[in-house]
Amino acid sequence: MTYAIEAEGLVKRYGDKTALDGVGLRAETGSVLGVLGPNGAGKTTTVRVLATLAVPDAGHARVGGHDVTREPTRVRELIGLTGQYASVDEKLTGAQNLRLIGRLLGLSRADARARASELLARFGLEEAAARAAGGYSGGMRRRLDLAASLVGRPRVLFLDEPTTGLDPRARGELWDVVGELTADGVTVLLTTQYLEEADRLADDLLVIDQGRVAAAGTPAELKAMAGGHRLDVRPLRPDDVEKAEALLGVSACDGALTVPVHDLSEPPALLRALDDAGIVLAEHALRLPSLDDVFHTLTGDRR
Repeated sequence: MTYAIEAEGLVKRYGDKTALDGVGLRAETGSVLGVLGPNGAGKTTTVRVLATLAVPDAGHARVGGHDVTREPTRVRELIGLTGQYASVDEKLTGAQNLRLIGRLLGLSRADARARASELLARFGLEEAAARAAGGYSGGMRRRLDLAASLVGRPRVLFLDEPTTGLDPRARGELWDVVGELTADGVTVLLTTQYLEEADRLADDLLVIDQGRVAAAGTPAELKAMAGGHRLDVRPLRPDDVEKAEALLGVSACDGALTVPVHDLSEPPALLRALDDAGIVLAEHALRLPSLDDVFHTLTGDRR
């Protein structure tokens, strides 16, 4: 099995704060590794170490077969990086931004122009190519930023919360691009706060909490850690929420209650009990655990 990203025992301290405390991970070539965790858990620090932007205090990591500490230049030749905020030059046009990066990467003037045109077309930015990036919408900026990270045709791409602030349509477009990249053999490490995004894109998941790995595995394996089925109910009348809480023994969140189900004979009995108590439901559903359940279970719901 070939791993494009490997890390073991990564430690990173900033003064008396330990941002990473023994983090290890692996990502197979051509796959998406999703990294989840609360704010401040160490996700961005992990990306910075793997992208050679920060030197670990202990542990080691390899990207594309090269050590990130001893061979940072070789690693940088293989990677692309899109951070949490678009980093394009607002005074330059979209085309100028991409051509500039191409030239900085050593492309000839003609090749830089051709690569910029190719990426502008791929990300639907052709009509905006001659406009200053400062006038782009948030979604357009994120697309331009992602295009910029692909100018050098990276084999490993780090996406640090790339869809933050995007509307559902723009987010879906970026998801499509990630799928195209992995189909071409690119390895993607994705940090995200959107659990739906991780479930949709990731082949494997890593949950980091307080600088440590809380769990790792496929989405299905992590969901299994959260237990069996769930029964979700939402009383029609707000006044019935407290009655439902007392009857089901769980607390409501935004008017909805979730009950862990250990035996599939339980849901009908619970629904009958609610009906006998005169509690009318606006909706109810029996479902398998979601990544939200996994996240809350592993991190104590500290988001």
